[in-house]
This record gives sequence, C-alpha cells and structure tokens, in this order.
Amino acid sequence: MTDQKPPALAFHGSRLFTAWLKEAKVSLAMTTYQAGKVFLLGLQPDGRLSVFERTFERPMGLGVGTGRFWMSSIHQLWRFEDFLDTGEIRNGYDALYVPVTGHTTGDIDIHDIHQDANGQPIFVATRFNCLATLAERGSFREVWRPPFIDRLAAEDRCHLNGLAMDAGQPAYVTCLSRTNVFEGWREKRRDGGVVLNVPTGEVVAQGLSMPHSPRLYQGTLWMLQAGTGEFGRIDRDTGRFEPVCFLPGFARGLSFVGNHAVIGLSRPRENRTFEGLKLNERLQAEGVGAQCAICVVNLRTGDIEHRLEIGGVVEEIYDVNPLPNVIRPMALGFRSDEIRFTIKPEALS
Repeated sequence: MTDQKPPALAFHGSRLFTAWLKEAKVSLAMTTYQAGKVFLLGLQPDGRLSVFERTFERPMGLGVGTGRFWMSSIHQLWRFEDFLDTGEIRNGYDALYVPVTGHTTGDIDIHDIHQDANGQPIFVATRFNCLATLAERGSFREVWRPPFIDRLAAEDRCHLNGLAMDAGQPAYVTCLSRTNVFEGWREKRRDGGVVLNVPTGEVVAQGLSMPHSPRLYQGTLWMLQAGTGEFGRIDRDTGRFEPVCFLPGFARGLSFVGNHAVIGLSRPRENRTFEGLKLNERLQAEGVGAQCAICVVNLRTGDIEHRLEIGGVVEEIYDVNPLPNVIRPMALGFRSDEIRFTIKPEALS
C-alpha cells in the first residue's frame, strides 16, 4: 500500500478575474472551515493572482471594518488589524493583518459577523440560536433571539445563520426553520427557511430553502437560497424571493463591490448534503457537478461575469468579503517567530 498525497491546492481564475480585481481596487478574504484556512486573495506586481493563506481551526465568519477584519474559529473570535500605514509596502504587500485579540467564546458555532456602529462585533451564535457580542466576564453576551426560541440553549434549534445590518445595527436574520427543539431545522431544509426582522421578530419571508447570507445593499435586501442554488432579492412588501441567477453549488458568503455581488460556492461535504434539495435536482437536470468557486455576479444582468475556481484540498467556502483599497494583503499566524517580532506601538493621541 502506498500513501496517497492530498490533492494540491489550485486556483483557476476566469480570463478577466484578475483584471476585475485591479479595476475594482479590491482584494478578497475567504474562509474555509473544511480545510482550516483563511485565504487573502490579491494581485502580484505582475498582475497575477496573489494567494496568501493562514491556518486556523474551523475558520468561518468574516466581518470587515476599516483597516481590520474579524474572523471566527472553532472557539474564538479574532480581531485582525492592518499594521501598515497608508502607502506603506512590506515585502511586496500593502496590508499586514495581525491577530491582535482573540476572545474565547467556546464552541458556539459563530456564523455571520458584522461590525456595529461603535466598532464592536455582532455575530450569529448559531448553536445558541441568537445574536451576540463580546462579553467582559463571559464567553459572549446575548443581543437578540427569535421570539419562537423560548430560552438560551446550546441546541441549534432553528439554525440561525445569517445577519444583515442597517446603519450599523442588526436588521434581518435568516433561519433554516422556526423550530424550538434540538436540531429541528434538519427536517425543514427544503422549504422551512425564513427571514426575520430584527428586533420585532416578524417574518419577512418564508417557505425558503436553506437561506443564507442576508445583506442590505443599495436599499435592497439580498440573500442566497442555498437549497435551490439561487442568488436573489427579497421584496420586503410581499415577502417574495426574486431570483437573479442560478449558481452551480451550495451558496454561502455574500458581499458587494460596486455593481457586483461576490458569492462563495461549495461542493457537498458528504453524499447527503444536497439530498432532497432542488439544488441537486437542478444540477442533475443541467448535467453539471457542484463547484467550489468565488463568483462575481453583475447585479443588473444576473450574469456571472468572473469566477475563481478552487480545487485540491478546498471543497467548500463559508464566507468571502472584500478588503477595499487593498491590492495585495498578507496576515500573520502563530507557527513562526514572525508574530513575535512584529510590533507596532500606538502613538499618543
């Protein structure tokens, strides 16, 4: 018997993907908990794709603020700060993200993360069915929970997973069902999903199939309906989901750059991941397999204009977020002495 080497990591961009990054003056941060990686994707000086990776255990949610980003791992919430000044370049990189704080939350299955109006993180504590923030003397502090959840319990009853902010405050969430029993959502994957208003708890849309990643952008409530493979918008007056395009994969992770949506797609983690979902039926009808990729969708036309296909050890994406005005980012990890000797004193105000 011979040892099998894991497949090599590979990134294959469509012909104009790197040109789009350059024109948009943006780079991308991406997490994959299946491979235990956070990737920073930008451009090398010659215009080729720059891929920088760091290893964390089960990285998932990403929340971007000015000069920083937040990232969840299996039992911590990390805050990364850019140590480079405007215009500074270090070893060919124009951003150096350093994990300056790691708050131990315990394994609460943090999904979406956003920064509020005060610069503090608001995150989805999926295992506890609530929105939360950091606590001074505890693992986390509950901010809000759906009205059908009767108490704080580590039971993942409704699979609350997505959060949309409005003017720095929580506005909408997505749940895979309105169930109040341990993992009750698993039997409701096909059509039990809802969008809820925060803080009223009122149902904005229902009958959805595994909704993820709600976002308010340019006055429109956008989201991913992962169970059907669709990106679209919610009519907040009627509650109707209006598809914009079909995506050949399990869609999670949604952000925006100008007139484009940036969306993460995943392959199934196991044979039953797509079982009973319209997504599986659509893929079979089209005669295609699920992709692991980042897709850039034109909001006006619904066309997938650019794509970065990811192969090898990475088969799924949880979150993807733009890093505005950053061309080639890098980050520090904990497996070398580099973090020991990277020091930036804060100047007196």
